[in-house]
Amino acid sequence: MTDTPSLPGCKTRPAMPENFLWGGAVAANQCEGAYNAGGKGLSTADVLAAGSQGVPRPYTDGVKPGLYYPSHGAIDFYHRYKEDIALFAEAGFKCFRTSINWTRIFPEGDEESPNEAGLRFYDGLFGECLKYGIEPVVTISHYETPYTLVKKYGSWRSRRMIEFFTRYCEAIFTRYKETVKYWLTFNEINVITLNPVMAAGIRVEADESFDRVVYQAAHHQLAASAKAVALGREINPNFKFGMMMLYPPFYAETCRPEDQLAAMGAMDSHYLFSDVQVRGAYSRKAINMLTEKDALPDEEAGDAEILKNGTVDFIGFSYYNSNVATTRKEAGFTGGNMLNAVKNPYLKESEWGWAIDPAGLRIAMNNLYDRYGVPVFVVENGLGAQDVVEEDGSIRDPYRIDYLRRHIMAMKDAVLTDGVACLGYTVWGCIDLVSASTGEMKKRYGLIHVDKNDDGSGNLGRRKKDSFYWYQRCINTNGEELG
Repeated sequence: MTDTPSLPGCKTRPAMPENFLWGGAVAANQCEGAYNAGGKGLSTADVLAAGSQGVPRPYTDGVKPGLYYPSHGAIDFYHRYKEDIALFAEAGFKCFRTSINWTRIFPEGDEESPNEAGLRFYDGLFGECLKYGIEPVVTISHYETPYTLVKKYGSWRSRRMIEFFTRYCEAIFTRYKETVKYWLTFNEINVITLNPVMAAGIRVEADESFDRVVYQAAHHQLAASAKAVALGREINPNFKFGMMMLYPPFYAETCRPEDQLAAMGAMDSHYLFSDVQVRGAYSRKAINMLTEKDALPDEEAGDAEILKNGTVDFIGFSYYNSNVATTRKEAGFTGGNMLNAVKNPYLKESEWGWAIDPAGLRIAMNNLYDRYGVPVFVVENGLGAQDVVEEDGSIRDPYRIDYLRRHIMAMKDAVLTDGVACLGYTVWGCIDLVSASTGEMKKRYGLIHVDKNDDGSGNLGRRKKDSFYWYQRCINTNGEELG
């Protein structure tokens, strides 16, 4: 998958593979808006109202008057995607990771037939990408379960969801079999154990066992993913399927053996998901852990065969920050992507308290490739920060450029020095969008600024930041020019 790095003493300088997929990433529910256009139904993202830093987004029973729901308008990518994809092409993107809004295709989730208007929208979107030579990388479910399925069936608590998800996949695989090659089944599938509301629209009640609920729902998602992969390969054997996980490297706080075990245990809870999706079965550690939690999921006859026959071709993962594990009872905590961990005194943090650790990306890539031996794909990496539009209209974001530069250098070290097979790298939030965790717009990740504020005001105008031009040079030189 990669060019062979030069041996010591060789004059040839190692270079990234010519077919490396540089690009950007978004999620449909965070950028499209038009939440009820073209026959689209309500999703769980559409009933998450705005929050703020440290304040969870309210998950409401339907749309409530007087509350602001950021996904309803988002950045109006639904109507402006041609303009935005032209900007991505100008930046030199080789690929664009986005997702399909499930409720554009099946508005209620349990219909027998798909919504033609929704299918046509993605015909246009993927066609526009291909017009510029941009490869679509498509996430099938990215934090937007049909809300009707939550109300009628309890969302992924119910095994019926496997049937509904598979029907949805059959519709999109058939429709886009000639336009989409790379598929990711569930976004950050392991997040169901960290934030089941966002990941699956599941509230765990006070009288329920959290572990039993979420691991049963997770099993249904794992089985649904495997069935989708097997189905997709029947429809088009050239499809490439990836799992997608939040990858949080955990360092032990000290060399105390108990801290080392805590770090190992923290990682094992996430490897549960990648083990199933890459190897096709629950590991012995996972079975023991779930048994100890009294959360071993109920399985039906044939589930083991389903998981075995639906393994993925590559591992997509998000990486924003690393974490620290400790056995100390009192420790200072910091923020992170769905996780709060002990502060690392050796690392600086973003405005939102996320540890900035480029070396952690190299470690993550090595850990995953050493463990599984299948290519990895860095499908989310970026910096959320508040940007300022200067009087001359420019947006100077050296902090974002520095973050991306150092992480791309670490990624190159993993590929060219360590020999990790990596398919590509997509900057998260290549265009400003709604923050999934808080619903804010001021937490900006984009290389392209969007004139929209936390209260929904703004004219939605697009403006290139300094980081846009920096990333353009990076792509045009295949990662060589990072100054």
